[in-house]
Amino acid sequence: MANNQELPDMGSPSDSVLSKTAEESIGRAIYRNIQNAGIIIDDPEVQEYIQSIGLKLASHAQDEGENFQFFVVNDKAINAFALPGGYIGIHSGLILATINESELAGVMAHEIAHVTQRHISRAVFDNKNSSIINMAALLGAILVGVAAGVGGDAITGAVMASQGLSAQQQINFTRANEYEADRVGIGILNEAGFNPQGMPDFFETMSRLTGLSNSQVPEFLLTHPVTTNRIAETRGRAAQYPIKDVPDTVSYGLIRARLQFLTAKRADKALEFFEGQLNNPRAVGDLGVQYGLALSLMETGETRKAEKIMRELLLANEQVILFHAGLAEAEIKSGKPDDGLKTYSVAMNLFPRNVPLTVRYAEALLNDGQPKKAHDILNDLLNHVPATSEQIRFLALAANGAGEIANAHYYMAEYHAYTGNLSMAIMQLRLALATPELDPLQEIRFRARLDTFEGYLPENARRQKKAE
Repeated sequence: MANNQELPDMGSPSDSVLSKTAEESIGRAIYRNIQNAGIIIDDPEVQEYIQSIGLKLASHAQDEGENFQFFVVNDKAINAFALPGGYIGIHSGLILATINESELAGVMAHEIAHVTQRHISRAVFDNKNSSIINMAALLGAILVGVAAGVGGDAITGAVMASQGLSAQQQINFTRANEYEADRVGIGILNEAGFNPQGMPDFFETMSRLTGLSNSQVPEFLLTHPVTTNRIAETRGRAAQYPIKDVPDTVSYGLIRARLQFLTAKRADKALEFFEGQLNNPRAVGDLGVQYGLALSLMETGETRKAEKIMRELLLANEQVILFHAGLAEAEIKSGKPDDGLKTYSVAMNLFPRNVPLTVRYAEALLNDGQPKKAHDILNDLLNHVPATSEQIRFLALAANGAGEIANAHYYMAEYHAYTGNLSMAIMQLRLALATPELDPLQEIRFRARLDTFEGYLPENARRQKKAE
């Protein structure tokens, strides 16, 4: 039996929902399990895009200070889900299935509403005879199964193992809140400047697939059942807002192309797809098609062709950061590292502290044998912009390459803490403290961080750590 001190503060059992602290603890644990399973797309460009759209929407939600984290799951299934504590996952298949940015935003707004209306914590308390911990385990089993594309039988087995409700009961309870999430989500969608018809438009597209065999029905329809009444209601509610002609951002098309490339089983298959799009009259002048084609050409070794396309894209669209980074990457892969690094440097002056650009530049500097410069720009970014796991990992590599061993251990500790491995984080901090000729200020900082991390451990684990 777990020691009580190992459990999150669940609040009073008389509460109708979990405490915010408990929601955050459960959500963070599930998110890190998904992350450790290696199914989250950690591409900096994709992550920045989905987070920017999500935060734009969340800023118009009545969230009472909820900290949202949006991420993309590498899965062709058309699905999206919300975890406790504001963690929202969007499958790559869903993004590729959307027709426009307002449809994508509509799905995300719906999931945000599930969080702000606390539907998930209500689900945990749906069965008053089940313990809170068993219900949390049940919820985790279902959500991790959905996120990983696990089959229904496997999810049901996990649910039975947790001695909670059946998977069907859990899904039915969620269905009872779908209309509320639609209503709140459409308001968020409108306030954020998107077309509120994006939500019913996507629902309608999904509903057309219900005539397919069960094996082909999108996961989204299984977890978010769409009926004709529901489509009519959401369309009528969206019609209460002024009609908006909202053009897609350039980033939407480029990120869809990037996802098409990243999720292709082989680079030659991605190349085949984008070359096929060139014959589509609707794709004429499509920046995403050209961008995806260039990425695929780079990966298949046709770097000069890729470089030519990227240069043309950049000359016509100098404000697009992805084209600056794309050209630099193509130049480097074409055997012109100096040109590539110069392109990165120019872009850094134009778009200082852009996270994906800085990470890509640092990666190129590391490969060019310039770890000190890579460390400097990453450290500057860390001091001004909230860090991502990849950013921290590259910072540790740069510090190690620059001979700053103590800092390398410190950054790896932060990386492990970010990904939920507290034991490894503590071990890295102890290695940092054991580094010869440690600066006094470094020692103070490392010890303070070690005390913080050890403070999260249960009492018995803290005693064991101190005895080691």
